[in-house]
Amino acid sequence: MTDPYDPSGEGAQMAFDGRMSYTDYLRLDQVLGAQHPLSDAHDEMLFIVQHQTSELWMRLALHELHAAREILRSDDIRPAFKSLARVSRIFEQLNSAWDVLRTMTPSDYTTFRAALGQSSGFQSHQYRLIEFTLGNRNPAMIRPHAHRPELATLLEAELTRPSLYDTALALLNARIPLPDASLDRDLQRPHAPDAAVRDAWQEVYRDPKTYWDLYELAEKLVDLEDYFRRWRFNHVTTVERVIGLKRGTGGTGGVSYLKHMLEVELFPDLWHLRTDL
Repeated sequence: MTDPYDPSGEGAQMAFDGRMSYTDYLRLDQVLGAQHPLSDAHDEMLFIVQHQTSELWMRLALHELHAAREILRSDDIRPAFKSLARVSRIFEQLNSAWDVLRTMTPSDYTTFRAALGQSSGFQSHQYRLIEFTLGNRNPAMIRPHAHRPELATLLEAELTRPSLYDTALALLNARIPLPDASLDRDLQRPHAPDAAVRDAWQEVYRDPKTYWDLYELAEKLVDLEDYFRRWRFNHVTTVERVIGLKRGTGGTGGVSYLKHMLEVELFPDLWHLRTDL
């Protein structure tokens, strides 16, 4: 019989007294100690882990979106494409997470739903910050965070900055001039379809060789919104599957609220131009 394999024979570190280990670096004691079910229901752990991991992915999405927006202000915008592509992959991961949550039946959820109180994903400040960063802005959505002034301040500050799409439009304007009315908009309001902007993007799509960087940027934005829309759709179907048409724990209409959000367009001009090409 051969001796059990010992990785230390190939140089693997096996002693970590006074050294930083994997657990230390990732702060796993804190991460794995952050799940505190409020009931004895088996599926509450699934519910907590699902939402905590989603928040971690959203943290990374914000990290990449803010980096992309900053890069788009520079002379070489190509490095931003990597960050935007990464955000699309992040939302692909978030989409897959709904498949796990859907293994929870309506009967399972009723065993701990009351323990949630008024808490709801509707109150995720990171999700709201992602929407604000992308351009879907509504100051009223800051109100659920009034009890946490530091979060409200974070969201308010985002409403003073050009969104990711505003930054893209500034690049478009530098090559294909847009009317002042298309650029001087109220930053606290969502992007609305704009015929002049749509026409400018159409010019890019009709001559991609001349405007390849803008063309690639546009497609990266469409990719991102495509995955974002899928995430919203999967959210709706998961909620309807688990609670039907009940109100959400946070007081929203539940499925009716989520279906309304399906109608939101982040980059409307990039979608509308396709009809006329």
